Amino acid sequence: MKAIKKIHFQDIESIPQLIKDFLDHQIAGFTEHTFSLKHFENQIALKKDSFTAEKRNTLAEALKNQLADLNLSETQQNNLNKLTENTTFTVTTGHQLNLFTGPAYFIYKILQTIKTALYLKENFPHYHFVPVFWMATEDHDFEEISHFKTADHFYEIHEPSGGAVGQIKIKHPTFIPDFETEFKDSVFGTELILMMKEAYKTGNTLADATKILVQRLFGGYGLLMIDGDDASLKKEMQEIFKAELLQHSLKNTMQDMVEFLTEKYGKVQVNPRDINLFYLTDTRNRIEKNGDYFDIVDKNLKFSEAEISDELNSFPEKFSPNALMRPVYQETILPNLAYIGGNAEIMYWLELKDYFASLKLPLPILVPRNSFLFLKEKTLKKAEKMDLMTDDFFKGFAQVSKEKLLKDHQILKILEEKENMLVQHFAELKTVAELTDQSFGNLVKAEETRQLKSFGRMKKRLLRAEKIKNREFLERLEKLFLEIHPGKNWQERVFNFSVFYSEFGEAWLKTCLDEMVVAHPELIIIAG
Repeated sequence: MKAIKKIHFQDIESIPQLIKDFLDHQIAGFTEHTFSLKHFENQIALKKDSFTAEKRNTLAEALKNQLADLNLSETQQNNLNKLTENTTFTVTTGHQLNLFTGPAYFIYKILQTIKTALYLKENFPHYHFVPVFWMATEDHDFEEISHFKTADHFYEIHEPSGGAVGQIKIKHPTFIPDFETEFKDSVFGTELILMMKEAYKTGNTLADATKILVQRLFGGYGLLMIDGDDASLKKEMQEIFKAELLQHSLKNTMQDMVEFLTEKYGKVQVNPRDINLFYLTDTRNRIEKNGDYFDIVDKNLKFSEAEISDELNSFPEKFSPNALMRPVYQETILPNLAYIGGNAEIMYWLELKDYFASLKLPLPILVPRNSFLFLKEKTLKKAEKMDLMTDDFFKGFAQVSKEKLLKDHQILKILEEKENMLVQHFAELKTVAELTDQSFGNLVKAEETRQLKSFGRMKKRLLRAEKIKNREFLERLEKLFLEIHPGKNWQERVFNFSVFYSEFGEAWLKTCLDEMVVAHPELIIIAG
């Protein structure tokens, strides 16, 4: 396996403009949160000053308890021990507890986090850097995480849901026999099957399963997993949660940034609520303020202001941050320097800049994760025969098919020549028409528009005729596009890592790690 092409995010049409502008330092106030050694040096100083020894001890103790049931590698144990030292910092990514990791980019996020920690150690040898995976155990959208897809099958788990997904116990792992049938004859299929059986053993929670699986894949790299659903860690957030409940502090503080981003980019990734917290019981429900009371939505449960303050003081673990509050929780309890996330994640982190400033909490360096596309040699040969370049894979199918069908087309050339002549003639005519009255000038403009529309219709009819004439070519082209973009989506957002691991094993992880760029995000296309 080797990389045959690396495409910078700025050169990919489908990457959101907000991400491109962020990377190009086109948004005022965010330059210091982009990737550079100078920015990391500044971030180290900020976090060193703001993250206390007490916080370090709380974190280290919580992680020791959470990871006690795992056989930690020597590197993990060293990373855990060093968290109490003020020269140790974290690099973090996070994700939902998708069944068997869900789509492959789950893996890519973690590998980039590991490689970034290694990169920082090389450049700042007097400090220590720990890669951390934040398990989103408190999410409650079970439908979103309950499945994964391979090239040939769709797997899902069925369990009662509604509460924090990390607490859901595995009672019916009916997907395992089918997975075993699909992969038992693969080169590394037995290893995958054993991983799955160990992680999704009956009685394990989804948090247990994810922790076991991530440990098996990344323990040797020193990665530490953290579960925010922890009373000792939630205690660190009591004052912030109280301000959120009583003063709606997050929404009020970030309103200007939301308005700025909405005006410039059309919308924001996540709109803040009045209260950006959930309440945990057997389910996870939003908290809303109604008059003098705090209602737990869809529960027959309400609190007065005094009662909810007492509840927060006594049981901080019952309060759960939503997507916008979770970054604040993460940065409060971790000595963190950078967050590696998908484009959508980075976009909602950007919304939080003013809220972080109001809390005097350093906003981390934000790093859009790398993307990968793995292509088989036979797929590349098909593309070569059809005169397709790798860049063509990331244009729309309609655009590429049009380019291929009309490339060097004689009729199109004539049409474009005549159209250009028409534009030139009307430009001359409009200049003369301006010397007469306005109604004549308007007539000339209307006639130009009418005739140009005719040329547009002719080009559309020409394309339609070529599609009919070259139906077989189009079918082959569409089939190739679906090989590269399963389900008309990026491969990494559809296929589970097992598709690649079953064939290459740990060598696949190493290839991803070796080819990955940490300083700027790229789409990395690998053949093998």
